[in-house]
Amino acid sequence: MPDDEWDRFLKESVEGTADAPREPSARSRIVARRLREDPAPPTAWRAHTPPPRPKRTGWYAVALLVVVALLAVALFPQQVTGWFGGDDAGGTPLAQESERPTGAPPRGTAERPTREEPFRGSPAARWASGVDGITMPAAEATGWMSTAQVQQALRQTRDFLVASNLDPGVLRGERPARAIALMNPHQKDVQDFLSAAFSTPGEENDPLLLFSRFDQRARLVGDDVRTRGRISYAAAGDGALRVTTDVTYVYPVAPASGGDEVARTIVRREVVLDWNDPKKVITEPGTFSLVSYSLDMTNGGCGPTTGLLAPQFAAERSTAPKGGPEVDPYDRSRSIDERTQESRDEECGTATRS
Repeated sequence: MPDDEWDRFLKESVEGTADAPREPSARSRIVARRLREDPAPPTAWRAHTPPPRPKRTGWYAVALLVVVALLAVALFPQQVTGWFGGDDAGGTPLAQESERPTGAPPRGTAERPTREEPFRGSPAARWASGVDGITMPAAEATGWMSTAQVQQALRQTRDFLVASNLDPGVLRGERPARAIALMNPHQKDVQDFLSAAFSTPGEENDPLLLFSRFDQRARLVGDDVRTRGRISYAAAGDGALRVTTDVTYVYPVAPASGGDEVARTIVRREVVLDWNDPKKVITEPGTFSLVSYSLDMTNGGCGPTTGLLAPQFAAERSTAPKGGPEVDPYDRSRSIDERTQESRDEECGTATRS
């Protein structure tokens, strides 16, 4: 540097007029070095990093409870029904019965039936109507029958139940011709029974053992009959397809003379029949042989056999004698034979509800 420039620099430094560089403070040096050694990552334009979300462990607990509830409904529908108010008319319709229930359905509110709601106050308020309440099993080749033949036999068995217990004409007292046409005409004891039952009905030849027919003093309320039951099958000892049916029918009825009163007649039937191999048993195509039948009837009449259901209404019930074993007509947890084993000699029992 020339001597004159050096002299000027020294003079200005003493007077404080020079643009001498300033020494940063110790804190500034530390911050600057940290930024150089550990620079922050670049931020994208308009980038946004949302704050971390809190963990929602409560939702997992709710989901677990829902799964447990659905599993309980699937495994124990009869018991779970009572958790939500029983069998009221506004309840959810029951799923079809796939096996024998473990107990009687819970009791609902003691509401009287009306013409608008004839099943109110009873378990039947949640049952299906007509044929929809009868569970049909999947068909598989069994005995002498192929899968298609088993399927056909099951359909015809259901047709027999409909023609015996749901046909409007039969319910009014007509002869169940369509149902009889499905019965083996070569089964002599059954044909003798049918002949006597419709000509001279009696205790041993009562058409009510197989068919639901009402006395003219009562008439059905509407055309809705509630049902619950199932059909099952297996191979019989001789190779026949043995079909077992167990169905409860609930009929709302009113006096034919008029009035607002509505009562219910409840009929449960267990009918066992064979679809025989024509190579072993004399039969006709499309007909079955009757093996056995059982009947449990509530408010269908308790007196001399007439071959017709004769429900009682308020005036008659008030003067009817009390007594006999108590029976819940909606209880399907036991077979009819098991339930009546101790009271076979009793002419009439007492229904705990209708």
